[in-house]
Amino acid sequence: MSIFKRIGNLFSKSEPPIQEKSMLKLNPTDICEVSLVTYEVVGRVHNRGRNAVVLTLQDGQHIAYLHIEERERVQYALYNPIDGRLDNPAEVPSILDLDDKSYHLEEEYEGNVLVKGRVPFLQDGEQHVWQYQSDDNFLLRIEWQNGRFMMYEGEDVIPADVKVIRAT
Repeated sequence: MSIFKRIGNLFSKSEPPIQEKSMLKLNPTDICEVSLVTYEVVGRVHNRGRNAVVLTLQDGQHIAYLHIEERERVQYALYNPIDGRLDNPAEVPSILDLDDKSYHLEEEYEGNVLVKGRVPFLQDGEQHVWQYQSDDNFLLRIEWQNGRFMMYEGEDVIPADVKVIRAT
């Protein structure tokens, strides 16, 4: 090795380390694991105002929704869609009784969302969200956008049970 090459190596910048993609940054076609089940990400709804994402996950024919929100720490909740009907977003109650469970309103918010891939609401726009919790720690989530309601039932997931398998 020549002396000029050695001197050049002393002053050259090293390549920055490759950063691992976080769950908040996943997009359609990425692969993740939640509670030992491997899913393909097929859709993404991003609420920049809350630093939150809802990923549409698919495992075969099964569709699930992973809500990820970064506050003091990253919080995860895995939801499954349920049938339900509400008529007016102004009349969403603070207590809902479903299947012998009583859900209490924990949080209500609205924000502008960006959508990508296969998601329940096919366009960007203003979304209203109501998040409920039951006494036995089950979760209920109601979303309203463009005159349409979606309801989901789920539970919290500990961060150790969530990981990125492949990110593009």
